[in-house]
Amino acid sequence: MELHCRTAVYCCYFVTILLVLLSITSTKAEAEEDPSSIISRFQQYLQINTAHPHPHYSQAADFILSQAQSLSLETRTLEFVQGKPLIFLKWPGSDPDLPSILLNSHTDVVTVEQEKWSHPPFGAHIDRQGNIYARGSQDMKCVGMQYLEAIRKLKASGFQPVRSVYLSFVPDEEIGGRDGAEKFAASDAFKNLNVGIVLDEGLASPNENYRMFYAERRAWPLVIRATGQPGHGAKLYDNTAMENLLRSIESVRRFRASQFDLVKAGLKAEGEVISVNMVFLKAGTPSPTGFVMNLQPSEAEAGFDIRVPPTADPEPLERRIAEEWAPASRNMTFELRRFKQKVSLHAKFGKPVLNVTDISNPWWTLLEEAVRKANGKLGQPEIFPASTDARQFRQQGLPAIGFSPMANTPILLHDHDEFLNQDEYLKGIDVYGSIIKAYASYIDHTRKEAPRDEL
Repeated sequence: MELHCRTAVYCCYFVTILLVLLSITSTKAEAEEDPSSIISRFQQYLQINTAHPHPHYSQAADFILSQAQSLSLETRTLEFVQGKPLIFLKWPGSDPDLPSILLNSHTDVVTVEQEKWSHPPFGAHIDRQGNIYARGSQDMKCVGMQYLEAIRKLKASGFQPVRSVYLSFVPDEEIGGRDGAEKFAASDAFKNLNVGIVLDEGLASPNENYRMFYAERRAWPLVIRATGQPGHGAKLYDNTAMENLLRSIESVRRFRASQFDLVKAGLKAEGEVISVNMVFLKAGTPSPTGFVMNLQPSEAEAGFDIRVPPTADPEPLERRIAEEWAPASRNMTFELRRFKQKVSLHAKFGKPVLNVTDISNPWWTLLEEAVRKANGKLGQPEIFPASTDARQFRQQGLPAIGFSPMANTPILLHDHDEFLNQDEYLKGIDVYGSIIKAYASYIDHTRKEAPRDEL
C-alpha cells in the first residue's frame, strides 16, 4: 500500500513538472514568432510609397493603425495640416503620474531615381544575402516597425510597463517637419502626454558598434546669386556673373576642405565640424537644343547645404557668408533659408540643445545598459551630422536620443539601393525590446526626476 502511494505521489509530481515545462515552452513559443512573419510586416510598410512630393500618407496611416489594433494599443490620429495624418499610439503604464516614454519615427521618405536602383525601390526585395532593398529601409521605416515589433514581443512575454509608452508616426520630416513634428511638439496634445524622454532616429554603423546621438547639426540652406553684364561668349571682361560666382564657389571649397581635413585627420567627428556641400548650380540662357553657347549670362546662382553643430558659434560663419562668399561689392546677394524659419541653437530654457551623456542623465545610462543586455556594442556618443525631428523635442527642453540599431551596415540613407539586412533588423527588435523594458520600468527612488532643462 505504501509503495502504491509513493508511486502515485511521484506520478503526480512528474505530471505537475511536465505541465509546468509545457506551459513555459508554450509561452516561449508564443513570444518567439516566426521571423518570416516579422519580416513580412516590415516589407508591407516599405511597399507603401511615401516619397515626396506625393507621399501616400493615408495608406501608411491605415497600415500603422492596423498594427496597433493587432497589439491592442490605444490610437489617435491628428491632422495639423489636412492630408498629413500624424498617428500616435499608447501602451498605458501602471503609474500614469510618471513621465512617459515617446518613441518617434517619420512615415515619409525622400524621392528616388528609380532607374538607378538594382531592385524596385518600393518592392522590398530580399536578395540571397538577406538584404531588404527599399527606400526607407534605413531612413526610417525600420525603426518605426522595430518599435511595434518590440512591443509585440514584450506583450507576448507578459511584460507590463510602469510608465506609459507612446509611439508617434509623423509626416514631413524629410522636408523640414514643419507640418509634422514641429506642430506636434508645440501642441497641447503633446504637452498632455507628459513626456520624459524621446527616442528618435540615428544612423547605420559600418562596424559592430551601434551609434548614439545626443545632439544634431542644424541645416542652413544657402543660395548665392551673382549678377553681371551679359556679353558675347568670346568677349573677355571683368566681373561677369559666372566669374563672380566661381570665385565664391572656390572660397566655399577651401572652407569645406579645411573642415573635412579635421575629420580625415581624426581630430573631429563628422558631426562636430561645419559641413558645406554644393547641391545645385544654375546659369546659362536656355535654347531649344540646350543652352545658348555664345552668350555670357547676366545671372548665376548656386545652392549649398550647410550643417552647423550646436557647439559652433554661428556669427563667424554669417560674416564669412556676407563678406567672402557673397560680398555686395561683387554684385552678389544671398539667401540663408534655414528651412524658411529662424532656428535657435538653444532650447526654450536658454540652454544648448545638447543631452548630457554621463551618469547624471539616467536615460542615457539606461539605454547603454539595455543595449549591452541585448548583446549590443556601443560607440562613442556623437552629434548627428544632419537634422532629425529630435530637434523639435529638444527645443521643448526634453532629452532626445537618436538611435537606430543597425550595425555592420553601410550608410545608405537617401542613396540608391538603400537596404537593411533582415538579420540586423531582427536583432534591432530585440535591442529596442530591451530599451523599452528598461525605460518603462524605471523609477527613480533616490530623488525627484530632473527638470527637462537639466537633461
